[in-house]
Amino acid sequence: MADVSIVVVTYNALPWIERCLESVRDHETIIVDHGSTDGTLELVRRRFPQARLIEEGNTGLGAGSNTGMRVASGSYFLLLNSDAWAVGDAVEQLAAFAEAHPEAAVVGPKLLNPDGTLQRSVRGFPTMWRLATEYFFLRKLAPRTRALNAFYAARFPHDEVREAEFLMGACLLVRREAADTVGLFDEDFFMFSEETDWCYRFRAAGWKVWFCPDAEVVHVGGASHGGRLFRENLRSHLRFFAKHQGSRQAERARRLLLWSLRFRGLLFRGERGRDYRDAARWLASGRVPALLERRE
Repeated sequence: MADVSIVVVTYNALPWIERCLESVRDHETIIVDHGSTDGTLELVRRRFPQARLIEEGNTGLGAGSNTGMRVASGSYFLLLNSDAWAVGDAVEQLAAFAEAHPEAAVVGPKLLNPDGTLQRSVRGFPTMWRLATEYFFLRKLAPRTRALNAFYAARFPHDEVREAEFLMGACLLVRREAADTVGLFDEDFFMFSEETDWCYRFRAAGWKVWFCPDAEVVHVGGASHGGRLFRENLRSHLRFFAKHQGSRQAERARRLLLWSLRFRGLLFRGERGRDYRDAARWLASGRVPALLERRE
C-alpha cells in the first residue's frame, strides 16, 4: 500500500478536530495551525502527540496546505478539512484507486453530511454562463438540467466512478508526482477556488481528476459565509478568470457579479440583503486588478 501523508489546516477547529484526526491516526499526520485560540492546539498536543504540529500566520488555506505538503514524506497527500473525517478504510480505498489509475492526480471520495445524506462535491469549472446560472438564480428554474446547473455538475451520478472537472476540497487525495509536475496550490488564492485552480492545472497538464464513491468521508461544512468571506469567494472567481481566461474576461465576470448582487440586494432583506449590497459596492469600487491587490 502506498504511503499517504495527511495534511490538516486548522483555525479554531473545535469541536470536530479530534474526530478528524482520530479517523486518520494510522498515517503520518501534519497539522498546520493558523492561530487557533479555542483549545485546538492543546487538544492536538495532548491527544495526538505523534502528529507533527506546525504553527504559522494565517496566509490562507492553500498556503497552509502547501506548508504541510512540503514536509510530508508520503507518495500521496490526503488534504482533509478539520471538520471532516474518514469513514472506515476510506484513506486506503482512495490510495488503492490512485495506485490502479496512474493517470490520476486527484481522487476524491463521496462526501456525506453528518446525518448520512449525500453532500454533492463534484463541480464544473467557472465560465461566464455558469456564473450567470448561479448568481442570477437561473439554476433554480431547472436544477436537474446540465444546461442551467453545470456549475454544480447537475446529473452527475454520485454512486459511480467518474472523471470530474474538479472536486470540493474538503477531502482530496493528491499524487505527489503530479503536484511536483504542476506545482502546489497557488497561494494567491487566499480562500476559495484554490482547488478549482489546482484541478484546472492538473487537467491542462494531462492528469485526471477522479471521483471514487466507494470511499466515504463525513464533512460538516454547510455554514453560510457572509461579510469578508463572501467577498473572498467573489475575489477568487475574479482571480480564476484573470489567471486562466485573461483580463478582459475577468472584467466581464466582475460586471456580471456586480449586477447579479445588486439584483440580490433588492430581492433580499435583512442581513443577507446587506451582505449582497456591501459586496456589490466592493465590486463597483475598482476594476479587477485593484480588487485582486487589496487585502482587507
